[in-house]
Amino acid sequence: MSRPLHPTFPSHRSLSEALRAVRSREEQETLLGDEEQADPDGCLRGDGGPRPIFVPDPHSGLPIYMTIHRIRRVILASIDDPYTTDQLKEPRMNILIVKPIVDRLYDPDDVSIIYCLLVNRVQFLREQSFQAHHQTVNITRANLCELVASKMLRRYDEEHSGRPGLLLLANILVGGFEPFQNCPSEVARENRHALAWSLQSRGGYEGKLTSLEIAIISESKYFLSGSACQKVVDAVYRGRIVYTPNSFIDILPDHYKHKPIALYDPRKAPLLNQYRLIVPRSRNIIEVCQFIILLVLYYICMTNRDHTQFTGYEICFTVYAAGWVLDEFASMLEHGWHVHTQNLWSFLDITFVVIYTLYLIIRLHGYATNNLEEGRQALDVLSIAAPILLPRLAFNLMPENMLFISLRAMMADFTALSLIAVWCFGGFLLAMKWLSMGNSSVGLGDAPDPLTISKWMLWIWFGLDGTGIQEAPSFHAILGPVLMVTYAFLGNTLFLTVLVSILSNTFSKIAADATAEIQFRRAVLTFEGVKSDALFAYRPPFNILALIILLPLKFMVSPRWFHKVNVAAVRVLNAPILLAISLYERRRLWKSKKRAPSSLMKHGKASFFNFSSFNVHGDLQAVFDTDPPQSVIDQIEEEDEIEDAILENSFAAAANKDISREISPATGTQRRRRFSSVWQG
Repeated sequence: MSRPLHPTFPSHRSLSEALRAVRSREEQETLLGDEEQADPDGCLRGDGGPRPIFVPDPHSGLPIYMTIHRIRRVILASIDDPYTTDQLKEPRMNILIVKPIVDRLYDPDDVSIIYCLLVNRVQFLREQSFQAHHQTVNITRANLCELVASKMLRRYDEEHSGRPGLLLLANILVGGFEPFQNCPSEVARENRHALAWSLQSRGGYEGKLTSLEIAIISESKYFLSGSACQKVVDAVYRGRIVYTPNSFIDILPDHYKHKPIALYDPRKAPLLNQYRLIVPRSRNIIEVCQFIILLVLYYICMTNRDHTQFTGYEICFTVYAAGWVLDEFASMLEHGWHVHTQNLWSFLDITFVVIYTLYLIIRLHGYATNNLEEGRQALDVLSIAAPILLPRLAFNLMPENMLFISLRAMMADFTALSLIAVWCFGGFLLAMKWLSMGNSSVGLGDAPDPLTISKWMLWIWFGLDGTGIQEAPSFHAILGPVLMVTYAFLGNTLFLTVLVSILSNTFSKIAADATAEIQFRRAVLTFEGVKSDALFAYRPPFNILALIILLPLKFMVSPRWFHKVNVAAVRVLNAPILLAISLYERRRLWKSKKRAPSSLMKHGKASFFNFSSFNVHGDLQAVFDTDPPQSVIDQIEEEDEIEDAILENSFAAAANKDISREISPATGTQRRRRFSSVWQG
């Protein structure tokens, strides 16, 4: 049965409904009651019964393969012409295209629709890079998938409130799905290579990806900046929602247990809960502390450097940095290169890994061969890590600063443009070298070498010195100055002008949508913070010992005993950290239900300690400290209903007038026929 083409114009939401929506978001912190049934690890029981140790996939029966191709068919039939993102968000396009697709695809019992939409977005973005003649159309289709996914997620949020609504959103965003799930047998046989991408057995969770991960790799910033998505991201970041994540490769896998997506009650969990080490907020704080230790050891090592021998400071730094590099390497394998490089400071980490690896190879080779000069060169290589480590700490402490967010994007543009310029200007270098070789007035041994010519060109490039122009006649009396002046115009004037224009455009784009950029980085930080590899539970340099000892042990004992040994080792090595996390979360992770303050607390002795009352403008804050009485709320809602009726009639009339004005009868009939064929199909 086909759905109506033109849905009724959505009624204007009253202020009281908007206020209730705001309060529902604020009440997310109070979803935990006093009497809750929880498992021994703190996960709340949805049905009140105990869960198995390894929970099977609750979404294994969803027809994801069919849904992906169904959505692709609908999107292809809906968009034939290119539109910008702003045009897709206009009310006319919302009524004609976006809203009917949302109504058609929305299913409260299917949590994989958002995943399938984002998978189609990735495919359309891939197609636009190979089909230049359909480039703008495929970009429009990709943007439509993101827009429909965002509106559908908001609809899930509006129609499901409280704890069930939060868990539903969490299952949509962080639940694992596989694109070939429940596909026909002949399709599975033809795509065996794609289905067997993971070598590690995960009890039915092999190859599962989340909607949040697909949104990150497709850079769906509009989708990730939505309030419904950020609600789940914030809950996962703070550890209110827990689940067992999927990973690409685990160096030290421990898949004995698999927890479902559930709320976490720290009061019912053990005091030393090793799973809290991979909560994104806790892990972020721990990583900052680890990096500060690395920076301090690096400073002590370099200030007490001795190339003739390994000092105690250098040994401490080398061992700790090796553990830190191992942690970074495991992070790359956890979610893949594409997701890891979306991190704000990933390029700094990768640069330090390269510098440290070069230092260690040269240093060990020099020590083995007793070559003091190689030891000196190794420490010199390590000294260039200082411009990497100090800014990295600033990136950690101010991850939402627009300067750092834009700096990452501008560095990528600057590197790409510089490589292109070096490639193009290499012809000038060859020409000048060959001219100097053919100049009879200059001896073959007196001709400047390519390194000297490159130095002169670099000085001209940055406007530091004009030696190259002065020496140009030594290449050739006429062609030498012509080449050098032409290079100066192209390099110092044209290239730098283009470079400044590109970087300014990049910064303006990021600054224009600063909120979406910041929330996108939050989502990346949250997704990367949830780890499944057991190696992340060990702090450097103990992760090196865990790799050496526990990895061979895994092949000698059963999964149950390996899990017991792993848990015991983690709790012993991280006991102070786990104790601090547990005590903090039992007080601050959830807030108690709001209670109206008594008159004694308002006007009695407690008001003496309210220092805001001594402020001249303290009443501006005090008016919001307590909720208004019910009589005031009833009066506000009564007035809003009258105004909403007037606004609804005016908006409906304006919308119908704009639609009839913008769409001709022929165009409207053609689009109606196309939509009717899609819906009935």
